[in-house]
Amino acid sequence: MVRTALDQPALELQSIKKSFGGVHALKNVTFKINKGEVVGLLGDNGAGKSTLVKCISGIHAPDEGEVKVNGEAVTITSPEEARAVGIETVFQDLAMIPEFNIVQNLFLNREIKHKNPILRWLGWLDTKAMMKRAKKSLNRLNTRIPSYDEQIHNLSGGQRQAIAIARAVNWGADIVIMDEPTAALGVEQSAQVNELIKVISSQGVAVLLISHNMQHVKETCDRAVVLYQGHSVADVAVADVTKEDLVALITGATTAAA
Repeated sequence: MVRTALDQPALELQSIKKSFGGVHALKNVTFKINKGEVVGLLGDNGAGKSTLVKCISGIHAPDEGEVKVNGEAVTITSPEEARAVGIETVFQDLAMIPEFNIVQNLFLNREIKHKNPILRWLGWLDTKAMMKRAKKSLNRLNTRIPSYDEQIHNLSGGQRQAIAIARAVNWGADIVIMDEPTAALGVEQSAQVNELIKVISSQGVAVLLISHNMQHVKETCDRAVVLYQGHSVADVAVADVTKEDLVALITGATTAAA
C-alpha cells in the first residue's frame, strides 16, 4: 500500500468471546488496528463478523476478553459508550433519514442548540453553526456536494456514503467501522468510497472494513483479519497474499496464508 500506518494501536481486541445460548459466535478473537491503518474483516456468512462488530460498537457486550482503545482498557455496553471512546460505525443501511437534508442528517441526534439562552430553551437550533461545520467536515473528505439543502434521497450512493463517513469522523472518531460500504454501488461510486477511506486513514483514523469484495480489500486495506467459525484464523498483510489466498482462508481451505 502507498499508505504507511502509524505503529500505534488504536483498537486492540484480546480473546473476545461471545455466546448466545449454546451457540459460540466468537471464540478467542484477537487482533489490533493501528492508527491510520485500514484492516479488512473477512469471513463467510456465520463466521462471526456481525457479532464482533456489534461487540465493538456497543450493541452486544462480550462475555469474555478485553477491548483497548488507544492503549486503555474500555468497557462498552452501549453505542453511546462506543462513541464516547472514539468508535463510530457506518452500518450498511447508513442510518439516515431520506427526507432530511445533508446538514440535518450530519447532526441527527447531535444538533447544535442556539447560543441565545432563551432561544436555546425554546429548542431553537444554531443552523449557521451546523452549516459551517458540515462544510468543514465534507471539505475534509474532498467531497463535492451540489447543495447542503439537498435531501438525502436525491443523492447518489457514493454521496450518501460520503455523508455517513463525514458524520462518523465529524465527532472526532479515532476508529471507524464500515459495513460493506460498496455493496450496492457501481464501479465509479465504489472508487469514490475507496478514496474517502484513504483520505480518513491518511488523517490517522483507524478503519475496520467489512467486505465480501476481495478486489475492494486488495485496493483499500493494509491488512486482512479472517474469521472462520468464530475464530480469528489469519492476520495477513494484503500485499503478501492474492485474492485466491484470501478466499481459501475464508472458506477454511487453508489455515495460513501462502
